[in-house]
Formats: sequence, structure tokens, C-alpha cells
Amino acid sequence: MVALAVEVMVGVFFRYIGHSLVWYDEVASILLAWVTYYGAALATLKRAHIGVPELVKMLPPGPRVAVALFAELCIFAFFILLGWVGYSVLEILVYDDLVSLPGVSVAYAQSVIPISAALFILAELLVLPQVIREARRP
Repeated sequence: MVALAVEVMVGVFFRYIGHSLVWYDEVASILLAWVTYYGAALATLKRAHIGVPELVKMLPPGPRVAVALFAELCIFAFFILLGWVGYSVLEILVYDDLVSLPGVSVAYAQSVIPISAALFILAELLVLPQVIREARRP
């Protein structure tokens, strides 16, 4: 986030003095995407995503654990698929360069997808015991 803020301030400064940087807005968009993906993975670790745990809590303990585990299984399946497809796309994008920085591969910018998918999976694995504990509570 600091890199994004500094990069935008530098871009604004250069635009203000009349020497706009051709690359700063593209790099800023990439950094914003990175902050979004990595921040979302961190939010997963802190269980800060939007959810409706009250619906699960209304179920009896047996089905509650099953529903919680099914939800976690769906999350794992989604991020495994996202990571796999994201990595597959990198193999295609490795030959493309950024528009404003011809020497930089688009694959670097898009690498956030499989990396953050792995971080989401790791975060979900770390909070899985907490999810099961909460589902077992009366």
C-alpha cells in the first residue's frame, strides 16, 4: 500500500511540473489489484469477509458442522481452481509486455492471482479449526 501511495504521489508530482510519467497509471492499477487480492487474503485469515453465520448457527449441531465443512470445501475448491487457471494463464501471458513498460511481462502483473489463491487456501487451512470449533458450539 505504501508503494502504491508513493508511486501515485510521484506520478502526480511529475504531472504537476509538466513531465508526466507514461507508466505511472498502469503501475498504479496493478499495485491496486495486488493490494486488493493480498488484502482479501489477509481478511480471510482474520475471518473478516461478509458472511451469514447466523444461518449456520440456527441449525442443530450435527448439520451445522456438515454445512460449515461443506462451505469450507467449496471455498477450497474455488481457490484451487482459481490458482490452477491463474497459473495456466501466466504461461500464455509470459510473452506479452505491459503497454507503458515494454520490458516488463504482463505475467508479473497477473501473478497476483495464483499467489493470492495459494494465500487464500493457506488462510482457510489456518482458520479451519476455528470454523469447526464454532460449528460445534451449542
